Amino acid sequence: MASLCLPRRHWLAAATILAALNGAPAFAADQAMIDAAKKEGQVVWYTTQIIDQFARPAAAAFEKRYGIKVSYVRANSNEVALRVMNEAKAGKMQADVFDGTGATAALKKEGVVAKWIPENAKRFPKEYVDAEGYWVATNLYVLTPGYNTELIKKGTEPKTFQDLLDPKYKGKIAWNSTSSTSAGPGFVGIVIETMGEEKGKAYLRELAKQQPSGLAVAARQVLDQVIAGEYAIALNIFNNHAVISAAKGAPVDWIPMDPALGVLSVISVTKDAPHPNAGRLFLEFLMSEDGQKIYRDAEYLPVDPNVPPKDLALRPDGVKFRAIYKTPEEVDREMPRWTEIFKSIFR
Repeated sequence: MASLCLPRRHWLAAATILAALNGAPAFAADQAMIDAAKKEGQVVWYTTQIIDQFARPAAAAFEKRYGIKVSYVRANSNEVALRVMNEAKAGKMQADVFDGTGATAALKKEGVVAKWIPENAKRFPKEYVDAEGYWVATNLYVLTPGYNTELIKKGTEPKTFQDLLDPKYKGKIAWNSTSSTSAGPGFVGIVIETMGEEKGKAYLRELAKQQPSGLAVAARQVLDQVIAGEYAIALNIFNNHAVISAAKGAPVDWIPMDPALGVLSVISVTKDAPHPNAGRLFLEFLMSEDGQKIYRDAEYLPVDPNVPPKDLALRPDGVKFRAIYKTPEEVDREMPRWTEIFKSIFR
């Protein structure tokens, strides 16, 4: 089974390369595209990104630069995929661009995605750009446990998979129960990937005795319930979300449990986009250093090697903290098996 284990040099580059190359253009959109996009006047974006944290400031920055309105709809990856697919089948596509961690591969198969890569993305490591030309990564997600620091004293938190089996955590663990990388099936995936099928399933059966609560909500909402004290530990949350909340005073931290599951959040243009030039220009903007700095400022993990995250600890260094990264195609291929194992053991 193939997996995207990024070379250590790509992680370390973030800490050593300056945030901008002297004399490098901020973005690579040509004037013809800009003019055509301005005539279209708007771009419709279906996004999995948090509205206040990223979508709103990114839209505002694009609108300020080009005078082109950005309308966005926020949903999880599965909901984005379903919405785009339904619009395509009805012949009434409204989305120009969409992002997510699990929607693209299925939509590629259905011929819904345009084959197009932004010029700005061509300077990225090849792992971040679809070899077939249908998507480019915008940011990285690292999935780890998070915990309430009022319920579990810092320094005593579980640091390994085995630590999660401590009887004191029984009934105090929660996770997203949907079929997603940021849910129980994603946790199953990293366990199987790390331990192998037989030992992994044996471990998961022991974990089931801890009676983890399956919540049919997004990973962000699972973390919010941990922050509220409903649970002590959230499994498979986005580690940057814990940092964002902690910076606002929430009693929460994340655990660099090794290895972590990493996924690429990718973005594409729809094949029948009503505003194709505005959609392409929007992607060029997000892939530019200016666009990638918006991800950084929102406490996300940019893919641009020249734009390090604000908190370097969030991004695995490949030594002390490792991640196994999965492309959208790998997630699409593996998720049915992960979900089947999850359902058989935890439901």
